[in-house]
Amino acid sequence: MPQAPDFPPANPDYRTEVERILQAAPFIRSLGVEAVEIAPGLCVTRLAVREEHQQQDGFVHAGVLATIADHTAGAAGATLIPAGAIVLTAEFKINLLRSARGRELRCVGRVLKPGRTLIVAESEVYAGEEGATLVAKATVTLAVVTPR
Repeated sequence: MPQAPDFPPANPDYRTEVERILQAAPFIRSLGVEAVEIAPGLCVTRLAVREEHQQQDGFVHAGVLATIADHTAGAAGATLIPAGAIVLTAEFKINLLRSARGRELRCVGRVLKPGRTLIVAESEVYAGEEGATLVAKATVTLAVVTPR
């Protein structure tokens, strides 16, 4: 399993918040993204690839790769925020390294730099048999906000 960064969570109930982030987002729920591992500064997700995730030539659509990379990095960032705060993506960049095929995607999101107002995280998306092939890498800046 991936190594979690050594960051202390601000909310002892961070796992519940990450589960909420993954289950309460209608788009993420409809895609089928689910948590595999949650730890302070780390979130690992998986997605069972379905036909509707593919583009016209049978590869996983770039939008699906970007979505799982963004949301998993956001979930990793959410493990470090205080109760009552939320994270919103302020910026992200993704490198699509190769085409993605296979029955499952696995995404590893890690916080690189935690902060009170901004968190920088990265995520790596793996595909192929046993999730062995790195297909995308993203850098995500998250704004930490308190809803009004």
